[in-house]
Amino acid sequence: MSLGSIIRNKREELGLTLDEVSSRIGFSKPYLSTIETGRVTNPPGDELLRKLEAVLGFETGTLLYVAHMEKLPPDVLIHIEEVENENQQLGGKKSNKRNITPGRLIPIINKVAAGYPTDFNDLDYPVGIADEYIRCPDVHDPNAFAVRVIGDSMEPKYHEGDIIIFSPNAAVQSGDDCFVRFASPHETTFKRVFFENEIVRLQPRNEKYPPKIVDGKKVNGIYRAIIRQETL
Repeated sequence: MSLGSIIRNKREELGLTLDEVSSRIGFSKPYLSTIETGRVTNPPGDELLRKLEAVLGFETGTLLYVAHMEKLPPDVLIHIEEVENENQQLGGKKSNKRNITPGRLIPIINKVAAGYPTDFNDLDYPVGIADEYIRCPDVHDPNAFAVRVIGDSMEPKYHEGDIIIFSPNAAVQSGDDCFVRFASPHETTFKRVFFENEIVRLQPRNEKYPPKIVDGKKVNGIYRAIIRQETL
């Protein structure tokens, strides 16, 4: 979960408005709003975070911890999270502040066409490694990955630019929205999938586009969409 989401959830839990928090800590309502929505261009400093911790009743250091973690390079943060997970498995305990974390880093591997399959080979990316990441809470699949949608064939549910997270460990059923990878050539697409005997029907949500029927043997990966982040 992002720093802004943590702050907003706590504020709403306490029944406080942005105006009330703003007046108590001496920072403007518009600036607090940009922090909560993740659109802030000037990250909050330690002074502001300490004041928010006091007003919202966080354990001292909680928001500082999350904010500082978010500033770390992805490779460093991944290493820290791996060490903490190993420590937990060995019986170690996290402090209360570490029970609130920025969320798992999910690699954004590239773009996926919400139209017809496109020539895109994502196999060059080692599992869990990419040039860009998105933070996401409640994703426990270590092989989860994210892509950006291009095209409009999955509208109105998904729009171009949306980031979709897929889980290779999630069970796939007929009618699910899925990332589909073909064996050869290494093309991919994003569609609703329907299993019909030995064929797979790739069904766009946008009624302007016809379905595509493919031989199931030509598909070497179908991964269900589990989370969508809309384009701001």
